[in-house]
Amino acid sequence: MVDTDRIVGGAKEAVGKVQGAAGDFVGSNRDSVEGRVRDAQGQAQNAYGQVKDKARDIADNAGDYANEAYDRAGDLANDAYERGGSYLRDGRAVVGARVEENPLVALLIAGAVGYGIALLIHGRR
Repeated sequence: MVDTDRIVGGAKEAVGKVQGAAGDFVGSNRDSVEGRVRDAQGQAQNAYGQVKDKARDIADNAGDYANEAYDRAGDLANDAYERGGSYLRDGRAVVGARVEENPLVALLIAGAVGYGIALLIHGRR
């Protein structure tokens, strides 16, 4: 979308050029100077409109990039969640198989872990 400052600036610039040329043609310093001033004002306003357009484009693109990054992060999080669930199921199956093979060793290990956690929580007094 073109900014109105660009349109108005372009019109001022064109009118200023015509007025400056007409002033030069008829020998009127006043019209010549006013035309050049109006031309310069139009160029400045046109440049200002171009900067506003560029800033708007950058802001629009930044929003698109942010949405894209958000979507990518969501996809990565979903993949990590699914992989984590898969690892948990695999680990549970392996531990279950080991416990079935050696129930006494598993019981001793569970008791030692429980005792260690109790020491951590309550400390030695």
